[in-house]
Amino acid sequence: MRRLLACSSLVAVLIAAHGTARPSLLAQAAPARKPAVPVSSYKVVKVYPHDRAAFTQGLVYLDGVLYEGTGLNGQSSIRKVKLETGEVLQRAPLDERYFGEGIVNWGQTLIQLTWQAETGFVYDLTSFKRIKSFSYTGEGWGLTQDGTRIIMSDGSATLRFLDPVTLKETGRLPVKDGTQPVDRLNELEFVKGEILANVWTTERIARISPKTGQVTGWIDLSGLKKDAGGADVDVLNGIAYDAKGDRLFVTGKLWPKLFEIRLEPGK
Repeated sequence: MRRLLACSSLVAVLIAAHGTARPSLLAQAAPARKPAVPVSSYKVVKVYPHDRAAFTQGLVYLDGVLYEGTGLNGQSSIRKVKLETGEVLQRAPLDERYFGEGIVNWGQTLIQLTWQAETGFVYDLTSFKRIKSFSYTGEGWGLTQDGTRIIMSDGSATLRFLDPVTLKETGRLPVKDGTQPVDRLNELEFVKGEILANVWTTERIARISPKTGQVTGWIDLSGLKKDAGGADVDVLNGIAYDAKGDRLFVTGKLWPKLFEIRLEPGK
């Protein structure tokens, strides 16, 4: 997901996250408040190497390897990555005019969004050969799937559902924590009947009901960015789930580490 602004401190945050500022966000100052829903903490189970140059936009664990979508114009790609070493086993770059965003697998294909081009791409999962492109309105941020639908975020507080074959929009789901819309939904992962969503510029992951759009809980990952490199890395972004091994992985943009974590009750 990414002009010269008066407020330099805000510029740094906005540009780091996607490469350019979103004017609509300038007036949005998310108030600090204690969520009414349960908050989980975490324990690091294992740390894996991660490409320090990868501006992570989408992350999928499938058949023993990671698939990763990266961003930034001129640096965007889809990749197949060896979990244990971080080695890039396969890579297909995007034309520099595109800013790559979220990815998701569907059957024997890999689907990728772009940020502001209103264009997505479908690739053969094995060869990374591009099969086709598709269009959508607005911005593209994150992708996941629940076995029947593709689920897409666009940086707002609303998720979209797409038909997995036609990739046409079939519905939308407003996301709220109580009565408060949860804006800036980013990278997505479907885990045990819930949609997990990074919230851009925060260290929290929302746990969202795909039926109601209500946030049923939060995962507080405070401190993880510091462990990954602190001021030398960008925002938290990237969630992948190994269903067979029941393993949850998280990382961030330009992080040299990828973490396997276990959720624990909040303290």
